[in-house]
Amino acid sequence: MNKGDLVNEVSNVLKTKKDAQEAVECVLLSITKALEKGDSVSLVGFGTFKVVDRKARKGRNPQTGEEISIAARKVPKFVAGKALKEAVK
Repeated sequence: MNKGDLVNEVSNVLKTKKDAQEAVECVLLSITKALEKGDSVSLVGFGTFKVVDRKARKGRNPQTGEEISIAARKVPKFVAGKALKEAVK
């Protein structure tokens, strides 16, 4: 399922595709803004979106084999909730 498919599913409930598009965009933007601030977003039964720190590490350039330094950074992470894990079994 991609974003367009999700909009189509939401439009079955909201009756118009325009309203569904706005609803999906609003949810995604809200999650993004919360993560930008460093907050986590917990959707009970679905999962939690959060920001984690990734340590600096050494890597290799695959073309030359040269060792390079990869800087530390923050990355988004999703942890599935119990209900989602059980639904996927």
